[in-house]
Amino acid sequence: MKVLGQIYESFRFAWQALKSNILRTVLSLLGVTVGIFLIIAVLTIVDSLEKNIKDSLNFIGSGVVYLEKWPWLADSDGEYRWWDFWMRPTPSYAEYRHLQENLRHKSHMSIFADRGDMVIKRNNNSIGQVRLVGASEGYENIFTVDMVAGRYFTADEILNGRNVTIIGFEVANALFPNGEDPLSKVIKVKNMKYTVIGVIRREGESFMGTPSNDYVTIIPYNAFRKLYQTGSGRWDELQSSIGIKGHDYDVGLVELENEVRGMIRGRRGLKPAEKDNFAINRPEALMDIIGGLFDGISVAGWVIGGFAMLVGGFGIANIMFVSVKERTPIIGLQKSMGAKNYFILFQFLFEAIFLSLIGGLAGLFLVYLITFVPLGTMVVTLSLKNIVLGLGISSVIGIVCGIIPAALAARLDPVIALRAT
Repeated sequence: MKVLGQIYESFRFAWQALKSNILRTVLSLLGVTVGIFLIIAVLTIVDSLEKNIKDSLNFIGSGVVYLEKWPWLADSDGEYRWWDFWMRPTPSYAEYRHLQENLRHKSHMSIFADRGDMVIKRNNNSIGQVRLVGASEGYENIFTVDMVAGRYFTADEILNGRNVTIIGFEVANALFPNGEDPLSKVIKVKNMKYTVIGVIRREGESFMGTPSNDYVTIIPYNAFRKLYQTGSGRWDELQSSIGIKGHDYDVGLVELENEVRGMIRGRRGLKPAEKDNFAINRPEALMDIIGGLFDGISVAGWVIGGFAMLVGGFGIANIMFVSVKERTPIIGLQKSMGAKNYFILFQFLFEAIFLSLIGGLAGLFLVYLITFVPLGTMVVTLSLKNIVLGLGISSVIGIVCGIIPAALAARLDPVIALRAT
């Protein structure tokens, strides 16, 4: 208890010293404030930008592999060999059924195709620039299809290509104004009648303007094939994609990807020496590239902020040496009255840490103000991780810059200290 009491007294002495020299305190913490602000501001902007971009890419799902004609990324040498890809066959409905019946490492799968810039009509109302999607079962488990009303397709509706549809929030508002219930009503797509069985919850505009379910109309895949040539495997038809969601235990989806590759190569009769005539795409590959880019920006923020922190650290160390010089007689008096070395050490070390923490808190407050600045559809959030990081860096700077002056103060001879003027 005696030790705790002395530590408390050290806190109290340090706080009084800071209050008695307000101007010096403010000037000495400016460097730390600027340094913490720069580092945490960059990290916050980078984290927020990365999160907003990844959220915008949610429409491609996660934990999924896609069997497609075209790869999403260039080869390892940076070249995108489109001339090798354009004559490839598109994934067919027969291949989808083959995978559905034989894959062991899947949890859900779906075949789907889409067509953009569609005009959807209902009586005298219409809406353009709508994305028409033809989807099979499992589509709602691979992508986010959050229904605000109605239901997804039944197995019979998908198998027989029934003329039923699920519409996005903005499509429903345009075709059914004044709060009219869209369910069981009829809309027209390419002059074909479809009965609305579901409405998707509003998503709002994404940061990157990526496809939104607000402007989508989904129909069964076999109904989509009545409107467009797709799913037969021809190279010149509208491309279909097969999305396959893996199990949680398949880390990296390695087993699923290898199983899909082996089955499709066998199905298409490819010899061992022949290259794949299909692409297996994964959203995680895009996320890794995005993450790598932002890691580089974060390093730049650390370097810039580090220089400011270095200046701030020297400022704190200098002020602490001055403080030790000014209070040398007081140190001698405290020691003559029985104060231990650690009491003196803590007194000055806590003062340095307080200085640095106050500067860090000021820097974090400035970063917090940035979160209120309107940046379009981008949402900036100061995360708990960055708050803890900022306070941690401040504490370390205080300890590093205060330990030497504090140690010198603790080792002063009480007699010599009392004689100091």
